[in-house]
This record gives sequence, C-alpha cells and structure tokens, in this order.
Amino acid sequence: MTIQNSDTGEADVIKREAAGRSGMPGRRRGIQGWLDGIRSTRTGALTLKIVIGVIGTVMVVGGLIMVPFPGPGWLVVFAGLAVLATEFHWAHKLLEFGKRVLHAWTEWYKRQGWTVRIVVLAVTVAVAGVIVYLGLRTVGFDVVQFALSYVHT
Repeated sequence: MTIQNSDTGEADVIKREAAGRSGMPGRRRGIQGWLDGIRSTRTGALTLKIVIGVIGTVMVVGGLIMVPFPGPGWLVVFAGLAVLATEFHWAHKLLEFGKRVLHAWTEWYKRQGWTVRIVVLAVTVAVAGVIVYLGLRTVGFDVVQFALSYVHT
C-alpha cells in the first residue's frame, strides 16, 4: 500500500486507512468525539482549554454575583463548574464536593420539623429582602422612601 502525500488533500483518506489498521477503539460520537478531535492537536487542546476556562469562569463569577438575589444563582455556579470540569480535574473535584454538600444540606433540611423550616425560610426571605433593598439603594432608588410617600399622602 502506498501512502500518498497529505499535501495533496488526501489527509482524511490516509487517517481513515490508518485508523482501520489500528487496534485502537473507534472515535466517539457526538460532542465527546468532536472534543476529542479538537484535543488531538496541541494547539486545539490549548485553545479548547482556554475557551472552556473563560466560559466556565464567566458562568461561575456571574452565578456568584446572582447568588444573593432571587433567581438561579447557584444553578449557574454549578453549571459553570460543570463546564470547567470538562477540561479541569480540580473543577470536577469541586463540583463533586458541592453536590455532596448540597445533598447533605437538603437531607438535613428534610429531617427538620416545621419550626426549623419556617425559621430557615424567614431568614432566607429576610436576607434576600435586605440584599434587594441595598441593591436598589445603590442605583439610587429608596424603597422605604417610596413606600412612605404613599403612606403620608
């Protein structure tokens, strides 16, 4: 069998033939196969690591900013860690730790009586209210003054 020069545009044929002769398992399909293809070169692997790092970091930081506010802050943090975990082992370990802690807290909360559940709910609502109030104050809107203007009329 003659191996043709890859400069002639036969690179895919040569790779396919070499893969057929190899004892290695076939390439994975879907997103994992696509990512494996990118990782197959040094430049691709580095580029993928940088892109995944930037996207995951933006998601984690954005999620942490959203945590005090009502909404999906922690969900975005965990999603960002899941993105980072595709390329970084430390992120995978941190994601697994976070899942264990969240599961343990949820199980603890389920075992509590109504009194503790109501106290946790009240504290959560109070903290969220204070955060929203302070957030609105920073942009120049005072909710208390606004409410008092309707009471005194």
